[in-house]
Amino acid sequence: MDPDETLLETEASMEKGFEYMQHEFAAVRTGKASPALVENIDVEAYGSQMKLKQLALITTPEPRLLVIQPFDGSTTKDIERAIKESKIGINPAVDGKIIRLPIPALSEERRKDLVKGIKQMAEEARVRIRSARRDGIDGLKKAQKDGKITEDDLESYEKEIQKLTDGFTKKIDDAVNAKEADILKV
Repeated sequence: MDPDETLLETEASMEKGFEYMQHEFAAVRTGKASPALVENIDVEAYGSQMKLKQLALITTPEPRLLVIQPFDGSTTKDIERAIKESKIGINPAVDGKIIRLPIPALSEERRKDLVKGIKQMAEEARVRIRSARRDGIDGLKKAQKDGKITEDDLESYEKEIQKLTDGFTKKIDDAVNAKEADILKV
């Protein structure tokens, strides 16, 4: 494989790992109502698994309230059950065909648990980044072994991959610090 292609694939793989972490962060609640808290909850409806955002309109009329309006009123009970079974820790209040989710204020202990959780997610993202680095370097070593690049080229490409790794690690650290500040803000 071409070494420049290997670099691009490595960067794309690192980007995917970072984006996945950001997606996971969106589901961590910070004390404010956000549709991201519930939109990816799996709901058993119409005989199959569907995401909540496919079944209902999710709005935030107030800073501490989510309102879920199912497109089809017959799915209200399914949505309510899925929210109760999810790990978000919020009890839904059903009002006819509308489901209200009052977002309680976070206790100090719960905030610290959430921070631990995001740090764990960040570590998983760092592992993905390091794995992408390892795969990229292995690809370059194979190219060098096959005579496609010289040893000096290998060294310079390895430095490029290390720069990418350092850049994504810094992006992860910055995202963790921002999310942690958001969670700990009372």
